[in-house]
Amino acid sequence: MAESTLTETDPADSALIARWHSGDERAATLLVERHASSLGRFIASLGVRGEVEEVVQDTFVRAFGSLDRFRAESSLRTWLFTIARNLVRDRVRADRTRRNTVPIEDSDSVTEGDALEETVAEETAVRLRLAVERLTPMQREVFTLRVSEGMSYREIAQVLGNTEGAARVHYFNAMRSVKEFIDE
Repeated sequence: MAESTLTETDPADSALIARWHSGDERAATLLVERHASSLGRFIASLGVRGEVEEVVQDTFVRAFGSLDRFRAESSLRTWLFTIARNLVRDRVRADRTRRNTVPIEDSDSVTEGDALEETVAEETAVRLRLAVERLTPMQREVFTLRVSEGMSYREIAQVLGNTEGAARVHYFNAMRSVKEFIDE
């Protein structure tokens, strides 16, 4: 994925925002369709397993409530991820005892193959999940945004309120930790 500039907004998002501002309610639906699944994956990776849909909805409610103030200093996608991250943080603070992770399902990791391939794939998925769970919260967020969502370091820095260099360091350390754990 190419690095984006701080003011680069997807032209399709810009057009939909303009349509929404002019009263086209269908534009809001299209924006949700464009971004809901990637937001859901990100939110799930943060450990909000049972409330993913609710947090996705809350993200869009908050975004549409303040879309008039969106200045396009970042992409709409980055802005939505930032809102989602803040909502998850608020929920975690409100309920410290709820720290779940999203399990990797067999269907996510196993394609066609024989019993040995399936067993190896299951074991690898479990080890990967355990390795990611061992990461610091910041490393886990950076890892997920980079690996699962394909975000640039600049976008990750914007979502996390960090520098691009810090995002690179956290990703490097996360990858090293995951590799070391899997290789044990």
